[in-house]
Amino acid sequence: MIEPSSHLFRVAVWASSDIGCVRENNEDAFGFDESLGIFVVCDGMGGLDSGEVASSRAVAAILSSFRSTAQTEATVGSRLLVAIDAANRDVIDAAQILPVKGMGTSGGMGTTAVAAAVDGKRLLIANVGDSRAYLIDNGQCRQITIDHSYINELIRKGTLTAETLQSADLEGMQSIITRAIGITSEVEPDIFTDDLHPGAAVLVTTDGLTRYVEAPEIAAVLAAFEPSLVCARLIQLAKERGGHDNITCLLLVCLPA
Repeated sequence: MIEPSSHLFRVAVWASSDIGCVRENNEDAFGFDESLGIFVVCDGMGGLDSGEVASSRAVAAILSSFRSTAQTEATVGSRLLVAIDAANRDVIDAAQILPVKGMGTSGGMGTTAVAAAVDGKRLLIANVGDSRAYLIDNGQCRQITIDHSYINELIRKGTLTAETLQSADLEGMQSIITRAIGITSEVEPDIFTDDLHPGAAVLVTTDGLTRYVEAPEIAAVLAAFEPSLVCARLIQLAKERGGHDNITCLLLVCLPA
C-alpha cells in the first residue's frame, strides 16, 4: 500500500487523453493505481504497427508487475525497473502473435513509457522514450526526464547546441526516438528521483503536448486553473496550436493531508 507521505500530504490525480486534430485513432494510453502510488503514461509509436495495442499493453503490464511486487522487500526503484522489463517482454511477445490491421501477421510495435511512483515523500520516475515528466513547484516547471530522441542525442554528444539547433535542418527528425518499449529484447530506462511536499505537482505527458506547450506555460496553467481543469486546458492549448498528435496528460498534486 502507498505510504501516507508521513501524513504531510496526500496525492490527488487527474488524467485525460485526446485524439488531437489530425490522427484517426488514439495511440496514447494511461493508467494508475492510487493505492500503490503508481501512475503510467505511454505513447504508441505511430511509425510502427499497432501503436495503440503496444501502449495499452505496456500500461497494463507495468501496473500488473508493480502490484505483484507490492508485498516484497524490493525497493520502489527496483520494482519500477522490473515493471518496465515486464512491459517490454509483453509488447515483444504480443507483436509475434497479434494481427495488424490490414495484415495477416504483426510487423512489430513499440511505445514510450513514463512510470511515476510515489514512495513516502519521494517521487521516482522510470522513463523510456520522449514522453516526459515535469515537476511544478513554487510557480516553476522543471522537466524531470531526459528525452531519448535523435535530436537530444545530438545535443548530448555536442553535435548540436542550443544555438545551432535553431538553424539546423532537422525536418522529419523531431519524432525519431532512440529507446522504446517493445523494440529490442532488453530495454534501458532512466530512473529519476525528486522530493515531494504539499503544493508540489507532477505532470506526466506525451509529446503531443510538449511539441506545443512549453514548461513556463504549464506552470502558468496550473496557477490559473483548478487542478481538475488543468489537463483539459493543456490539451486545448495543444489543439489550438495544431494538435497533430494524440495528447495525454496525467497530473499529480500533493494536497495537505
